[in-house]
Amino acid sequence: MQGPLFHDGTFEFIPIPDDRMLDSRTYGSTLGRSGRPFADFFPSPRQQRMANQPMHVDPEFETFTYGDPTPPKKGLRHLTRGDLLIFYAGLEGFDFENAPALYIIGYFEVELAGLATSFSTAEIAKHFANNFHVRHQHLFAQQKNELVLVKGSKRSRLLTKAVKIGERQRLPTGSWWQLISLSMAEIFGRFGGIGSLQRSTPRWVEPDFVERAARFARSLS
Repeated sequence: MQGPLFHDGTFEFIPIPDDRMLDSRTYGSTLGRSGRPFADFFPSPRQQRMANQPMHVDPEFETFTYGDPTPPKKGLRHLTRGDLLIFYAGLEGFDFENAPALYIIGYFEVELAGLATSFSTAEIAKHFANNFHVRHQHLFAQQKNELVLVKGSKRSRLLTKAVKIGERQRLPTGSWWQLISLSMAEIFGRFGGIGSLQRSTPRWVEPDFVERAARFARSLS
């Protein structure tokens, strides 16, 4: 589903499900910033079932950690101190009519990044203890060799209001694709010309746009 976007521009960042059923945090037991359980934002027929569904809370914006063991995210291990890792999510109007689109929802100003194997046990405990992949020890042991971990500094933030970055557009082939909007392309560029924001694979801002994009991101609240 899409996350809920409210008429005043605020939103809820709804984590994906924890299909391994490891976590104690569920959609029914976790309150969003609006004061409502996350389960309330699912379609009515699914609310009762999802109330007991554990969540995969990652990225997390309490201590600003992100972890991923999948090949598309391997490049994030090359992030260095001061870089920005910007997160976007699919949101849709909840209390008003607004079509689904992609929105910037927060960012990390990077403090540390690398494969889990590049950090000592003490560093993992100090910087990444709250990350989903680390807090579940059996999972961490399974994924450690492939797991990329990113730690944001205290200057990182989950935005109060979402900022639209992508638009659903029909390609000449007839298929729909999420592309960066024209106004956002003036800030972030087109990622080497592709312009695509289909989720999963990170997009890297080209050098000519980095300063402008960073300034824009840090101006968001």
